[in-house]
Amino acid sequence: MTLQLNLRALMIGLWVTWGLYWIISSQNTKTTQRRESAASRIFYSALLLTGGLLMAVPRGRLGWLATPLLPVVALRFRLALVLLAAGLAFTVWARVHIGRNWSGTVTLKEGHELIRSGPYALVRHPIYTGLLLAFTGTAIACGDPAAVLGLALVLASFLYKLRIEEGFMRGVFPEQYASYAARVPALVPFTKARRSVPR
Repeated sequence: MTLQLNLRALMIGLWVTWGLYWIISSQNTKTTQRRESAASRIFYSALLLTGGLLMAVPRGRLGWLATPLLPVVALRFRLALVLLAAGLAFTVWARVHIGRNWSGTVTLKEGHELIRSGPYALVRHPIYTGLLLAFTGTAIACGDPAAVLGLALVLASFLYKLRIEEGFMRGVFPEQYASYAARVPALVPFTKARRSVPR
């Protein structure tokens, strides 16, 4: 039980540290030239927030959704911590690599660049890949139906958002992005690339 509590505290610490880094690094981005609609932003943000809350709220408040699905063993929590740390590290690598082109919402920046190196050579959306890995680790630590539902909502949010992003990118870099999408998978490294349908 002590190991479980210590690992959970460490996981919370990792999320908080990552969140602070994300807020600080978001201050240095290029000027926005074009932005998605408010309705679109609200939709995927609500999915993401709901998914995250399902993993974050105290389990005692979730009723049957907190029914344990996984055994309480040290290996489970160690695996959860490794996935969380690896996922967050991958997002930081991607965030550093994309530099001032980054935005928390779907936008086009002035002088926007198509980044295809570093983690972007492995997947087209490495920040989403890293966050999905981190949320998977968190869901394993929770080990209940609420976490599974939360992870599904997070995935739905990212799939929706990446389609909008790719529509923007195809409009600005039509030939380059088509070639990039044909070679590099959207979310899962080392898998066959599947081009998303433009919106």
